[in-house]
Amino acid sequence: MLGSRPFVARALQVRQLPWPGSRSHQFYSTTASRGLRSRRWQRTALGAALTVGACGYTVYNYDTAYLVAASVYRSSVAANVTCQVAWDYYRNFPELPAEGSVSEDERRAIQDQRSKVHVRAAEKVKRALMKNGGVYIKLGQHISAMQYVLPMEWCQTMQALQDRNTASSLDEIGQVIALDTGKTVDELFSVFDAEPIGVASLAQVHRAVLRETGEEVAVKVQHPMVRTYSDIDIATVSVMFEFIHSVFPDFKFMWLSAEMKGSLPRELDFCNDKINAEQVQWNFAQHADIPLTVPRMIQATERVLIMEYVNGRRCDDLAYLRQHNIDPSQVSREIGRVFAEMTYVQGFLHCDPHPGNLFVRPRAQGSASHGYNFDLVLLDHGLYRQLPSQFRYEYAEMWYALMRGDQAQIKHWSRKLSGTDLYQLFSVILTGHNWSTIETKSLGSTSAAEFNLDALTQQQPDLFQNITEVLASVPPVLLLVLKTNDLLRMVDQRLFADQPPAVQHHAQLRTWLRISHYCLIAIRDARAAEISHRPAAVPLARV
Repeated sequence: MLGSRPFVARALQVRQLPWPGSRSHQFYSTTASRGLRSRRWQRTALGAALTVGACGYTVYNYDTAYLVAASVYRSSVAANVTCQVAWDYYRNFPELPAEGSVSEDERRAIQDQRSKVHVRAAEKVKRALMKNGGVYIKLGQHISAMQYVLPMEWCQTMQALQDRNTASSLDEIGQVIALDTGKTVDELFSVFDAEPIGVASLAQVHRAVLRETGEEVAVKVQHPMVRTYSDIDIATVSVMFEFIHSVFPDFKFMWLSAEMKGSLPRELDFCNDKINAEQVQWNFAQHADIPLTVPRMIQATERVLIMEYVNGRRCDDLAYLRQHNIDPSQVSREIGRVFAEMTYVQGFLHCDPHPGNLFVRPRAQGSASHGYNFDLVLLDHGLYRQLPSQFRYEYAEMWYALMRGDQAQIKHWSRKLSGTDLYQLFSVILTGHNWSTIETKSLGSTSAAEFNLDALTQQQPDLFQNITEVLASVPPVLLLVLKTNDLLRMVDQRLFADQPPAVQHHAQLRTWLRISHYCLIAIRDARAAEISHRPAAVPLARV
C-alpha cells in the first residue's frame, strides 16, 4: 500500500503508533524530529499558499469578477483538501512493520488503522472532486482505474464517480442547446424528458423525440460551465501535483495532469464524438459475427450531440442479464473480442470502457446475424487513441512473450515499450498477475495467482517508487492502453462476481487464448508488411 514504502516515511517523518502491548513502536518526540516536522509543514503551508496564489493569478485572464471569484474558490477547494489529506497521513498513518517483527494482533490493528486513513482520505478527496465537478470528476475517474498503482480503498471510493455525478438543471441544458443549435428545446423536440438518463463528468444525456421526424433520440448536452472552467481546473491540478511532488519527491504523477491536458479539449468538442463513432461503425462493418452496436449519430455541435436512442442497461447489471437470459460469460467474451480487435488489428482504441459506457441490449435469439440474444452498445466516443503500427507490433510481441514466459523476450520488449529496465514490474502492471506466475509460464493456467499489491509491497518496500518510475517513463499512448486494460479487467470482475472460482478461472483462460490469437494476427500482419515493403512496414528486431 502507499504508506508502506520507505519514501513516504522519509517524506512525512511518519511516527509509528503505540499499539497495546507493542514493544517496537514509539513516538518520534525528539527536538530534532519536531524541528524537521515544523520545517516540513512550513514548506507545506507555503506550497498551499503558492497553489492558491498561482491559480488566483491565472484566473485574472477571465473577463468577469464572478468567474474570478468562482475560479479562486475552486482552486482553494483543491488546495484545502490536499493539505487536509497530507496532514491526516502525517498524523495518523502507521508504517507497516516487517513480517514477524510484531504479533499478528498488532499487525492486524496497524493494517486496520492504515485502511481507515485511506478510506477517510479518499472520501475527503471524492467530496472535493464532486464539489468542483467537471475536470476534477475526470481526475477521480482516472484514479478509480489505477488498481495496480493505488490502494484499493482509493480505487473503490472513486468508482462512484464513473456514472454518479451532479446533473445540470433543465434550464441550463436548454440554454446550451439554444446557444449551440440556434433553436430552442421546443423547436427541436416534441418530447424532451426532464430527468436525464445518464450524468457524466462533462455532460448528461436526455431521451427526446425529434419534432421533424418523430424519431426517438438521445441528446448529449455538455454541462454549461465545464468549458469555462476547464483551463483553470487543469492549471490547478497541474500546480497541485507539482506541490505534492515538491513535498514527496517520489510522487511522479505529473503525467496524469499532462494526459488530461491533452485529452480534455478533444472530449469537450462533441463533433469528435460523431467522427469517432462513425469511424468505429466503419471499422466493424465487416464483422457481422461481433454483436457490436454504435448509436447512429444524427447531429453534432461542440456541446450538443443528437444520436439514435438505444435501449439497454449497463453490462455489469447481472439481474438485468438474468432477466433476459443473457449469459455474462458471452458478454465478457464479446467485449474482449471488440477491444482486442481495436488494439491489435484496427489501431483505433476506445479508451474509457467503464460499465457506464458499455450497455447490453436484449435481442430475440436468431434475430441478428451474429447469432447472440444481445447486442453490445458502445457509448461515449470522446476519448480515442490511434495506435501506431509500430506500437501495435511491439505490444503484441510483449504479450506473446508473456504468454510463453520467455524472459529474454519479455525483457527486450518491455524495454522497447516502457523505456525502463523494470521489466518484471512492467509485466505485473500489464497482466495483473504476479511475476512468479509469468516466469513459471503459468499465465494461461487456471491456477494462475492474481496480483496482490499488499503482498508485493512487503516483498519490495520501494514498489510504489518503482511503479511511478515506470508510469513516468512510458509513452502517453501506452498509459491509456494500460488504463483501458484495467477498466476491462474491472468489467470482467463484475460480470463474474457471483460465479464460482472454476467458472472464473475458465473465463480467464479463454481471455489468455484470445489475447494470444490476436497477438499472432498483429505479428503476422507486421511481418507481412515488412516482406512486401509497404510503407506501413515496421522493423522486426529480435534478440
